[in-house]
Amino acid sequence: MEEIKVSPDYNWFRSTVPLKRIIVDDDDSKVWSLYDAGPKNIRCPIILLPPVSGTAEVFFQQVLALTGWGYRVISLQYPVYWDLMEFCDGFRKLLDHLQLDKVHLFGASLGGFLAQKFAEYTHKSPRVHSLILCNSFSDTSIFNQTWTSNSFWLMPAFLLKKIVLGNFAKGPVDPKMADAIDFMVDRLESLSQSELASRLTLNCQNSYVEPHKIKDVAVTIIDVFDQSALSLEAKEEMYKLYPNARRAHLKTGGNFPYLCRSAEVNLYIQIHLRQFHGTRYAAIDPAMVSAEELEVQRSHLSYNQDSENSQ
Repeated sequence: MEEIKVSPDYNWFRSTVPLKRIIVDDDDSKVWSLYDAGPKNIRCPIILLPPVSGTAEVFFQQVLALTGWGYRVISLQYPVYWDLMEFCDGFRKLLDHLQLDKVHLFGASLGGFLAQKFAEYTHKSPRVHSLILCNSFSDTSIFNQTWTSNSFWLMPAFLLKKIVLGNFAKGPVDPKMADAIDFMVDRLESLSQSELASRLTLNCQNSYVEPHKIKDVAVTIIDVFDQSALSLEAKEEMYKLYPNARRAHLKTGGNFPYLCRSAEVNLYIQIHLRQFHGTRYAAIDPAMVSAEELEVQRSHLSYNQDSENSQ
């Protein structure tokens, strides 16, 4: 149990990357928590947005790997926002505070939905240069809970946690996936009633993405072929919405591939970001590009060989 929490990588991350707390709203209770790692001269970093049950720590393996290759990576945790417009306005203020004009967004599940809504919200003055959507969705009606979204704020924390845990994988999973689930349960336990209720409200409030507003944004869709909280219909809907998106499929990985299949997810993030090398929207230190390219090629070769061997 708790293999990830006691792992050297996680402890190295916690001891070397400081957690920052930033308030950008008039309401002092709305605090953004984030890890900002990598070269600060990069003005278009990749920002990682967690799912309902996640905190900024859930992407520690992406932060460690990508910053090691010269990327600037920001992993964050949302304040309590009850409305999508309120979230988008708060996130825009955060980017202003961090003096970031445009960013790349990686979003997992709810994080991916919020990333799409933010790209849509800022489409007239674009702040999102590209999107990586992991196990994500484009329409909240897939959860069939739009009618209860207005009552989450009334529910006690234990009931909200039960709702979220109901979407976690059941039955036998491999050891890495079991460790990932344990870690996410631990992260879920750390969330307050209002944090959880507000995220479930955003997750289930009646809303959908308007793709025509973000048609110029480069998109990569990462999803898994095994059991996850997303239905096949939800995945198909994403493919239809973004017909030109790059697709990255993982044979296995469940709901949290960024934890239990981090090498593959990190590789897909690198491949996505590589198209911006040499432009003003590069998320990487230019001096690190050649070394990073070599590593991607090496990883790609070994991953392909592993895939062939496992077939």
